[in-house]
Amino acid sequence: MNIDPDIARLAALVTEPARAAMMTHLLDGRSWTATELARVAGIRAPAASVHLKKLVAGELIKVSPNGRHRYFRLAGERVARLIEQLQGLAPVPVAATPGQRRASAALSTCRLCYDHLAGRLGVEITLAMVQRGWLIEDEPWFRVTGPGREALAELGIEAAPGRTCMDWSERRLHLAGPLGVRLAQALINRKILLRDSKTRALRISPLGAESIGALFGIADPAVGSRDPVSS
Repeated sequence: MNIDPDIARLAALVTEPARAAMMTHLLDGRSWTATELARVAGIRAPAASVHLKKLVAGELIKVSPNGRHRYFRLAGERVARLIEQLQGLAPVPVAATPGQRRASAALSTCRLCYDHLAGRLGVEITLAMVQRGWLIEDEPWFRVTGPGREALAELGIEAAPGRTCMDWSERRLHLAGPLGVRLAQALINRKILLRDSKTRALRISPLGAESIGALFGIADPAVGSRDPVSS
């Protein structure tokens, strides 16, 4: 009898196309209804309910009743990290329609990777923090330096452990872990980055580009180009 963990069962839960689409959507860290997740997966509500029950039973997602609705979310950071790692290995489909190209561009520019920044901007901010001596890359960690603690304190961010995370669209590392969470929340709370109501894309606010340039020396946050003088 094989007593090893049943990775085949786990893989079957995660890789079914509709379930994969729903779990990827839940990577924005928010909770969504079955109807909303059915729309994301392109399936009918009854089929979505069946898939969601399997994911709940497999302890990959959690559900919270709220009035007439039930809200689903990822079961935690470990599950989110699994989905992120699979995305890093998976081929990226080519966007075929103008809408798909816009959505793909928005996600590639900046998005939430469950609870921290990802995409081109997330990678560039991480690189800027390393080049400015705020962080030291020590795989699988980012270590905060003394100057980093001072710089983060000025942003109202308490220093915390940082973790490396491979960005699936950039194929470079961005900042995750507790420090990545605090950085993302600080930029969102300051309205530097604005959340999309339907996806996990983050939009740079009108004043956000100037703030990001001042904070991290990124000349054009929309394309991720850094100012070599200030960085």
